Amino acid sequence: MRLAGLGLATAALLASATANATDLRLSTWVPPQHPLQTTGLEPWIKSMNEASGGKINVTIFPAQQLGSAIDHYDMAANGIADITYVNPGYQPGRFPVIALGEQPFMATNAVGGTKAFDKWYRAYAEKEMSDVHVCMAFLHDTGTIHSTKPVQVPADMKGMNVRPGNATMGRFVSLLGGSSVQVSAPEAREVLARGAADAITFPWGSIYLFGINEVTKHHIDMPLYTTTFVMAVNKAAYEGMPDDERKVFDDHCTSEWAQKVAEGWANWEAAGRDKAKSESDQIVYEPTESDMALWHEAAAPLMDDWRKEVTDAGYDPDAVYNALVGNLKAEGAYAE
Repeated sequence: MRLAGLGLATAALLASATANATDLRLSTWVPPQHPLQTTGLEPWIKSMNEASGGKINVTIFPAQQLGSAIDHYDMAANGIADITYVNPGYQPGRFPVIALGEQPFMATNAVGGTKAFDKWYRAYAEKEMSDVHVCMAFLHDTGTIHSTKPVQVPADMKGMNVRPGNATMGRFVSLLGGSSVQVSAPEAREVLARGAADAITFPWGSIYLFGINEVTKHHIDMPLYTTTFVMAVNKAAYEGMPDDERKVFDDHCTSEWAQKVAEGWANWEAAGRDKAKSESDQIVYEPTESDMALWHEAAAPLMDDWRKEVTDAGYDPDAVYNALVGNLKAEGAYAE
């Protein structure tokens, strides 16, 4: 900064403000044009910067520039980035409580669903993710199965290779007699294109963003699952902020902000469903009532597994489950 020509008092104030500024690196693994960034993170960052009088500056490093999608939790813990966009389901079994949000047919949407989910997870985040400071938790809009051949009922999944959206979907694929192909979202199109996978569980809008629509022409129209996410913050970076800046940061780590960050993305994903239905080269199957009964029945063992894992981790599964369901109902986002 050039201070020449300024009054001594003004120069001193500007120099002090610069010295006290907090510069944070935010790492994501989605492309910069992804609505999470354009409609969620960028407005969030701008609001923090303005509320702090320009003292909090956040630079986004998208598209795995700082590290693999799978490693983003540990990247925040180890200080490779100050804030990271984490999919806990990329590390199966490590975070059993938050995995409840991955259970099939739990939430109906990611707007009210995210607000409910963030409020719920705040009671568990400090213990379950003790290596980091959790700023917020959120969901993507409901996803389903997109495949290279028709899928209508659970039996159709037998023998298929599937890229699952999270650990719970991976288990579901196994229950149905399929095999999981574990790759991150940016790598998914390639494995489908070369025939190493026959299907993917993904939200609707993202099949267009990642080019999945070019290789999967069959879709089943049901709100099968959501995926959970957190914005994880390096503890040293968080604790090292001056008190006034940390307050601004905390004011932007709320359930209301989680909803704002998720809402534009959720609406964009939902629009992908309408787009697929309108295109002649995409085949969208509408499951019958009896089809849906089969899907619910097939998914039931996943909840049994979740209850066992949460119990083994020292939690009361009924209390954890009922708390989330209560929050989802309050926000009109429970799949009853």
